[in-house]
Amino acid sequence: MRINKVVDLSLVVNAATQTYPGDPEPRFAVHSTIERDGFNLLSVSMGSQTGTHVDAPYHFDESAPKLDELPLDRFAGRGVIVDARNLGPRGRITWEHVAPVLEQLEPGVIVLLHTGWSAHYGTDVYFENPFLDAEACRRMIALGVRTFGIDAINIDETPDDEHPGEGFPVHHLIAAQAGVIAENLTNLAAIDFADPLISLLPIAFEAADGAPVRAVALQLEA
Repeated sequence: MRINKVVDLSLVVNAATQTYPGDPEPRFAVHSTIERDGFNLLSVSMGSQTGTHVDAPYHFDESAPKLDELPLDRFAGRGVIVDARNLGPRGRITWEHVAPVLEQLEPGVIVLLHTGWSAHYGTDVYFENPFLDAEACRRMIALGVRTFGIDAINIDETPDDEHPGEGFPVHHLIAAQAGVIAENLTNLAAIDFADPLISLLPIAFEAADGAPVRAVALQLEA
């Protein structure tokens, strides 16, 4: 087995990283330096949902598994890309978008919702993200899908003063199946090969609602 290509699907995390409204802002400070201490070391403070990250079911359900209670196979698998780049602000990703890849949906795959919305990262428009329709989510869950990712800040509609949202139905549906959600993915257009192996392995935070990941797509050759 050889790795022919590795595609980085992750946002860089720094003090300017855009976060969900109200979440902790990441902070980086020099703790130690080579000149003073003989080594370099950063002090890092941030929320568990900073940058490219995964949500554990516990994020929306107190009784559901926490991050460290999930099997690792929830975070790695063959990627199936749903093309939803035709949507504008707050566009709904429906079964019509999913239907072209229906035959690829089975237990163990990771569905990646490619909206192209990562192009708006760092702007206010990023919070006007397209989102997954609850019924489309139900139908994919019924086919055995347990891991979903999106190149936007939220797999559900992001509420604000003018848009109340729908109560995060997709988060609740996936949490009820002990599933995983990856958000703030980027660079999905660079996956230009079939059957990518997707890795969303998170930092092993204990009893957490989620954690940052270095998400990648791997092209493998047998």
